[in-house]
Amino acid sequence: MTEPDKPTQTQTQSPTSSRSITETVNGSHEFTIQGYSLAKGMGIGKHIASDSFTVGGYQWAVYFYPDGKNQEDNSTYVSLFIALVSEGSDVRALFELTMVDQSGNERHKVHSHFDRSLESGPYTLKYRGSMWGYKRFYRRAMLETSDYLKDDCLKINCTVGVVVSATHCPVVHSIKVPESDIGLNFGMLLENMEGSDAVFNVAGEIFHAHRLVLGARSSVFRSDFFAEEGDDHEIVIADMDPKVFKAMLHFIYRDEINEDELVDSTSLSESCVSDSLLAKLLAAADQYDLCRLKRMCESLFCKDISVSSVGRILALADANHAMELKAICLKFSSENLAAVMRSDGFQYLKTNHPALQSEILKTMAGGEEGYSSGGGVNKTTSVFGQLSDGGDTNERRVRRKN
Repeated sequence: MTEPDKPTQTQTQSPTSSRSITETVNGSHEFTIQGYSLAKGMGIGKHIASDSFTVGGYQWAVYFYPDGKNQEDNSTYVSLFIALVSEGSDVRALFELTMVDQSGNERHKVHSHFDRSLESGPYTLKYRGSMWGYKRFYRRAMLETSDYLKDDCLKINCTVGVVVSATHCPVVHSIKVPESDIGLNFGMLLENMEGSDAVFNVAGEIFHAHRLVLGARSSVFRSDFFAEEGDDHEIVIADMDPKVFKAMLHFIYRDEINEDELVDSTSLSESCVSDSLLAKLLAAADQYDLCRLKRMCESLFCKDISVSSVGRILALADANHAMELKAICLKFSSENLAAVMRSDGFQYLKTNHPALQSEILKTMAGGEEGYSSGGGVNKTTSVFGQLSDGGDTNERRVRRKN
């Protein structure tokens, strides 16, 4: 029988984004035609060209045809065009051609792509020499009697808007930042004893430390040991194992624990849980108000919670105000109550910490709300009877009181 395939863990990457922006690069050119009357008669299809100007990376020019561009019109109209005069292909653009009213009345003759909806989008110029404009821009006879012509001069304004598209994405610049070495630096202070001004005697073993460091890390050290300046006598700590004090100093200076030294303490038999180095370090963290160290110890104990160990770990958590660990132990015990009740750890609780048995029951009751069916025995009441009388779930029943 083949084992089912284990689900493959997928890694979720942070979402990325980009933005496409299409816009026009606009530019204008003013073209003045001086001596219009002299330009007439140059021939149909022949033009006067403006100087070239650059918009959107391309060069453009205005072409004015005094006798018209279209042979069939027989010089009835003047023609006006914008031409692409540099190399380019499929250049998309918007255009505007304006013949200026020189009377000051602002009645210009305007043909424009701008500010209006285009059914087929911008105009596309396929190659160099492509043009956009009007063969019949204005009747020549009307032009010569209009305000557009003044002192034999015409003024033409041209605007080109070249369409450009670009995709933008956030540019993330990064510089690799080294890992914090503050713990290493403070750890060297502890190892070298440079500038140390506190001496601790822990069960006959001497430790040198720094008042400021210990006071900054622990409110207990700050208030109990360093209240008086210049107090340089040896501080005796009689209720702690030197190994535990050393591990606590290691954390205070380096903000870490040496899990290799503590791992063996969690693999002892259940009856020795309270005597392990980890348990003693948890107690020290509680005693000296080292909250992060306490949480680290709780986390390590979580890895060893089992039916047989949960009773003693629960008692240890309760004694050292390790509330996160205690809550996990209570939940585990309530979810595995039948098995936990048969363990030596539960008998240890029954003998030494009977109040914790009630807490286990309350935790279970909070999750199951004392379900009762068909007038039968209430489950919570039944279990409570087993807890108080020490009954076996398979052999004894508790009579429900009316």
